[in-house]
Amino acid sequence: MWPLAPLLAAGLAAGAVTAACAPPDGPAGGAANGAGAAHAGSHPRAAVAPAATAADRAIAFQALLGQHSVLAADVMRSRIAGDDDFVQAANAALGKNTDDMSGLVGQLFGDAAAEGFAPLWSGHIVQLVAYAAAIGDGDDPARDRAKGELVRAENRLASFFAGASDGRLPPAAARAAVAEHVEHLVDQADAYAAKQYARADRLYRANFEHTYDLGGVLAGALLPPAGAKVLTEPIWRLRSTLGRMLAEHAVLIEDVTRAAVLDSADFDASGAQINANTEALTAAVDTLFGAAAARTFQELWARHVEQLVAYGAATAAKDTGRQRAARASLSGFEKGMAAFLGAATGHSLGDAELGAALTAHDTMLMRHADAYGAKDYAGAHDLAYRTFDHMIELARTLADAFGVRVAARLPRGGAATGFGGEAHTVEHR
Repeated sequence: MWPLAPLLAAGLAAGAVTAACAPPDGPAGGAANGAGAAHAGSHPRAAVAPAATAADRAIAFQALLGQHSVLAADVMRSRIAGDDDFVQAANAALGKNTDDMSGLVGQLFGDAAAEGFAPLWSGHIVQLVAYAAAIGDGDDPARDRAKGELVRAENRLASFFAGASDGRLPPAAARAAVAEHVEHLVDQADAYAAKQYARADRLYRANFEHTYDLGGVLAGALLPPAGAKVLTEPIWRLRSTLGRMLAEHAVLIEDVTRAAVLDSADFDASGAQINANTEALTAAVDTLFGAAAARTFQELWARHVEQLVAYGAATAAKDTGRQRAARASLSGFEKGMAAFLGAATGHSLGDAELGAALTAHDTMLMRHADAYGAKDYAGAHDLAYRTFDHMIELARTLADAFGVRVAARLPRGGAATGFGGEAHTVEHR
């Protein structure tokens, strides 16, 4: 294992209402226990419930864009590595994300916007995959052609977003935002192909954060001003920020678990990024609840991350004894974190509900490791999709339980205001 830097406080990922976080069917503990029972396509999201507000849909749009970034990177990496089975499963998950996103664009901005968006978005994905294929095949002319097509696809998407905003989003700003998203994906693919795993994984995480936040910028520009104003209120900013950090936690723990299962060369790089995510959560918890609370989270969350990675390593080794030990340790974490979060929310969420949500979270991540170890990539991607949705739901639940008073402590700008680099202050207070 990589040396875990004082890890922490993603313990926020722990809470939620039981209804929003029902445990998946079957126990974790090996492919034979149903790791691949649910496959891609069996968990339709249907965008957002018709009764949802514009602000609800805006946060869903953020989540889908962030999810797109990691799914696209996974497809590109697997194409470079020549893992055709993984490419097929990852591509199916990316297609589902695109369908969900097009449906949500229709809910937010109307059917005509959705019809214009879908082919443009699909077109840029086609060129991203073509770029990765050219790298994998060592075909430099094809790579240059794909890069040129990507630039043209960026301009078409930027024009679409700027046009849909009725002048609220300047074309130059739209082009810069879309270009940064594509550049991150291209650069991480280049670094991955060159075995520069630390750089590749930094870009993997940076692109998730940028693309998730881009969703908020786009929604704020595309929605009518009255609807967009709601997104600046403290509780909505907290829902958005927690959603980004908790969903990123799920994405990165799945990435490092896959590396543990395969004992692959990018394991240390993946571990560094889950540590970086934890540092961001450390600073967020410090901001919301203070240093003493952050230290308590740290102790609990370090065990959580370590044991999830230990479970992945035991799965790779087919060591059922170590799997059982990891599950037992996680059970202890779930009880401790449920009690802590119950107190943090003034017991507006019961310990039993919080414990069930934590168990669901850990079980899905262990079943993801089981499926990946069994090379059931379709099942693994479906579990990853469900875990991502789970994180967004419980971010909202926790934000609402923390309340407006706590939410108001959140600095405006989220990550840009120091969330990513101040975790060390917890250790020195």
